[in-house]
Amino acid sequence: APTAGEVTVSSEQKVYDVVLKQASLVKRKLSSLEKPEIVLPGNLLSEAYDRCGEICAEYAKTFYLGTLLMTPERRRAIWAIYVWCRRTDELVDGPNASHITATAMDRWESRLDELFQGRPFDMLDAALSDTVNRFPVDIQPFKDMIEGMRMDLKKSRYKSFDELYLYCYYVAGTVGLMSVPVMGISTHSQATTESVYNAALALGIANQLTNILRDVGEDARRGRVYLPQDELTLAGLSDDDIFAGKVTDKWRNFMKSQIKRARTFFDEAEKGVTELNEQSRWPVWASLLLYRQILDEIEANDYNNFTKRAYVSKTKKLLSLPLAYARSMV
Repeated sequence: APTAGEVTVSSEQKVYDVVLKQASLVKRKLSSLEKPEIVLPGNLLSEAYDRCGEICAEYAKTFYLGTLLMTPERRRAIWAIYVWCRRTDELVDGPNASHITATAMDRWESRLDELFQGRPFDMLDAALSDTVNRFPVDIQPFKDMIEGMRMDLKKSRYKSFDELYLYCYYVAGTVGLMSVPVMGISTHSQATTESVYNAALALGIANQLTNILRDVGEDARRGRVYLPQDELTLAGLSDDDIFAGKVTDKWRNFMKSQIKRARTFFDEAEKGVTELNEQSRWPVWASLLLYRQILDEIEANDYNNFTKRAYVSKTKKLLSLPLAYARSMV
């Protein structure tokens, strides 16, 4: 609790301060940061990037297809960022998650520091090390993502949406802030750099809220509830209702308000996608449209996210690619 004279800052304000910092770095093109050059035999580096592309294709097919329209340099950089995020996430969600300690997270963070200094630990790190040297990417969102994983190790309840918002920023909003400097802003854009970053942040938050709503049952089986406790109480619900997994009118009403909130973040994100570099828009639109559809599927399942997993069929995924492409051309 804040001591006397201390002002509590909302999570949104804390995160917005990071957004402003990122935006100002892009404006300065990071020349002041003077990052060290990473020296690797040329073919080894391209092999490292190819491997990142393979991992991205394996785990995020739709997104991967979207990246193929980007310039080769941008596409490779996005793959490298994707792979680092995936490996970070695997630490707390992967097969070895039960053995991961706070010390392991600290080690991962010091590896990140080294990589930003041009001293990568392995091949996949080398690709990211090269990426952060070429683009105005800052270490802050990467460190924040590690912070989100630390949170997952010690926290399984969120008192309010303010707390949940910070978690969503750490684990997903950060990805938007890492990606914008690589994707680039359109030369025709009239928008401020901050507003584009804010939209990227909103997309991350929207995606994470959607994940949370889709995985309620799955998380409950692991003893986790990622829903704002105060809002559950207001709706006349508790953790026990979630563990019981019964779809009631109270639950439906609660879910309606949660879905509505996620959609407002998607609306916010849409405003910014159109400001991105023309070649970089497609994967972002594809991701946005696909995730939005997950919310529709939860509704189609009559809000039963306890035992039914809302997912978008392969056909619908493929159909959303040309739709995303059309949107990206507007």
